[in-house]
Amino acid sequence: MLINLTEEELKTIKNPVLRDYAQIYFRIEQGFQDWVQQTGLELDLDLRSKTEEILQKLQAKGAIFRNDGKSIVVNQISPACQACQKGIGSISLFISLRCHRHCFFCFNPNQDHYEEFLKEKRNYRKELDDLYHDGRKLTQLGLTGGEPLLHKAETLDFFQYARTKFPHAYTRLYTSGDLLDEEILRGLQESNLNEIRFSIKMEDPEELKDSILEKMKLARDYIPSVMVEMPVIPGTLEEMKKLVIKLDALGIFGINLLEFCFPLHNAEIFKEKGFKVKNPAYRVLYDYWYAGGLPVSQSEVECLELLEFILDQHLTLGAQYCSLENKHTAQIYQQNDHQRVTKALYFSAKDYFFKSAKVFGEDIPQVLSVFKKNRYTGYQINQDYDYLEFHVDQIKSLAKLDLEIGISYQVREKREDGSYLRELKLDLTTPKIFNPREDV
Repeated sequence: MLINLTEEELKTIKNPVLRDYAQIYFRIEQGFQDWVQQTGLELDLDLRSKTEEILQKLQAKGAIFRNDGKSIVVNQISPACQACQKGIGSISLFISLRCHRHCFFCFNPNQDHYEEFLKEKRNYRKELDDLYHDGRKLTQLGLTGGEPLLHKAETLDFFQYARTKFPHAYTRLYTSGDLLDEEILRGLQESNLNEIRFSIKMEDPEELKDSILEKMKLARDYIPSVMVEMPVIPGTLEEMKKLVIKLDALGIFGINLLEFCFPLHNAEIFKEKGFKVKNPAYRVLYDYWYAGGLPVSQSEVECLELLEFILDQHLTLGAQYCSLENKHTAQIYQQNDHQRVTKALYFSAKDYFFKSAKVFGEDIPQVLSVFKKNRYTGYQINQDYDYLEFHVDQIKSLAKLDLEIGISYQVREKREDGSYLRELKLDLTTPKIFNPREDV
């Protein structure tokens, strides 16, 4: 078992050196919470106990837990979503960021060169050429936006050209569906498009949502896999239940239920609607690439309840709850995979962080005594912070000792002057409660 070092848990730590060290991360967490409030939104109450209750029911009912529970699947999942976990061989491109929709939760404005790509188009052929000449072995290739079908000719050309460079890649198109017609579908079919993902906005009028459902029905005749991908906005659970019943009746492949996020702008709209930030927002605080923003509280709960509804109603469409955390793991995997590190570090297959164990101050001599007896030398001593760092598999050898151990989470970062390991988090454990299979 691992113990998250909250303010209350910090007070219980006996080792003063460990307590002072752990304060570093408590202060970072406090700084993050202050920053969240500066965005204009509040952190909600901690809903983890409620979430855990639903997760246990889903597990009992046969839901598939992927990526350390960051992705939960019912019935079936797209191969593109499977590849997303590590991001290897998978890429999404766009022609432009222009869109005829103006969704208040859109995070495209967070992207680099957003204003430029509202007006300009990317040279997608050159990008595909560069990927090909760099020897990239793409297994998954997506086209997103903006709205790709604002550029119908370029969208068709994108997939046709991509097929000449990466003939075996699984291709997918993201679209609102508003501009889709049979002519485009025939062109997409000719380019062997594998998957099309529609988005549905729950705030749209019913007649508009019904028209998108008709487009999906039409798309089934041309594209092998027809899906819906949309955020689950808190307060829309009953409407979402009606929607998945309609989607199941259409016979589409599935629905990707995204955790709804605050995109770090439009704070006034989010406040008006009563949205708050999920607490805690992240399992591990870090500067993640994915520009989705901050997870909104209650969205995860409603996503999970929707999965339970699909199971209880014996619907056949595939459904995945894709948490914001699920979108972050590819970054950590790519930064840490195949990196040379010291013998004290363990690459976790659970969440892809490097992990190590640390003991502090007065506990160091007794641990060193055990290591000397066992002839273990793969440790490191840090005199600045007065700790001994070692591989997590050595914790079992300390079973007879009464001591507190910090579990460190680390990530490899490339900077201008080289590559460095950065510690992001410290959890607490003891030799008696530590379970290597579940904890790291």
